[in-house]
Amino acid sequence: MAKSGPGKSFRRGLSLAELFRKFFDDAAAERWIAECRWGDEPACPHCGNMNVQVGAKHPSQPYRCRAKECRKFFSVKTGTAMAGSNLGYQTWAIATYLLATGLKGQASMKLHRDLGIGQKAAWFLAHRLREAWEDERAMFDGPVEVDECYIGGLEKNKHEKKKLKAGRGPVGKTAVVGAKDRATKRVSAQVVEHTDKDTLQIFVAEHVADDDVQVYTDDTGAYKGLPNPHETVKHSVGEYVRGKAHTNGVESFWSMLKRGYMGTYHRMSPKHLQRYVNEFAGRHNIRPLDTLDQMRAIILGLEGKRLRYRELVANTGRSAMAD
Repeated sequence: MAKSGPGKSFRRGLSLAELFRKFFDDAAAERWIAECRWGDEPACPHCGNMNVQVGAKHPSQPYRCRAKECRKFFSVKTGTAMAGSNLGYQTWAIATYLLATGLKGQASMKLHRDLGIGQKAAWFLAHRLREAWEDERAMFDGPVEVDECYIGGLEKNKHEKKKLKAGRGPVGKTAVVGAKDRATKRVSAQVVEHTDKDTLQIFVAEHVADDDVQVYTDDTGAYKGLPNPHETVKHSVGEYVRGKAHTNGVESFWSMLKRGYMGTYHRMSPKHLQRYVNEFAGRHNIRPLDTLDQMRAIILGLEGKRLRYRELVANTGRSAMAD
């Protein structure tokens, strides 16, 4: 569809009424997810064989591979992050819609109420869907903006015994470094332990296609010595734009991530922070698509992924499950 207005108005959306007409029951949602994965002809997720029996007599796995060396039963969920889930296909489809269209994310408590499932099930479901947005370390042809942000609560709001020190800035927060390609508008972001020269310049090298790609950063000293053409803006003296030199694009992404942190999730534990960062970057990158295509991209992104509940909660306190 051609552009007919500003912003993303050229996209074809999907209203709630249309959503429920399309996914009116589990069978309708299952057919749609199957079409996303395989098109008109199912393929065995175990061996890739296209000779598949449909309607096999199995309580939960209606497909069976006809290859002699395989002969395994499977379902539309098999071989994806949905594997082993007892949630219905309609629930998965609606949750996919909610995460694709909720620009600031979807809290597990809201998913629990909207989907009619338990809060822990909703929390697990959302994290499984985030597997679709795993950072693929995309290479950008530029120009590229690079910047860092810090995620976490304010030290002044913590209990006195938990304060690291009386101070301002990134104390007690987790650092995230991100890059935005001005040409494609795509974003990639990564949680890092440090924001020193080695860490930040390795990130740039992993996301910028060639040494001749223009890079824009602020005046953080860690970026000095980049092999790329490199311009900075001096945030330290209140300079934010100088000609083409600015980091406004990637800072706009940080703004959305922080709105999600403060207004939706309220807390993103360091253990799971990369998943949330991937969610916001992934949703940003599919925004130009029609809503159904956004949902389809998420379903396809679940292929080959697996996330078990015991892995998700390992070394995680109860408070982290409210993220």
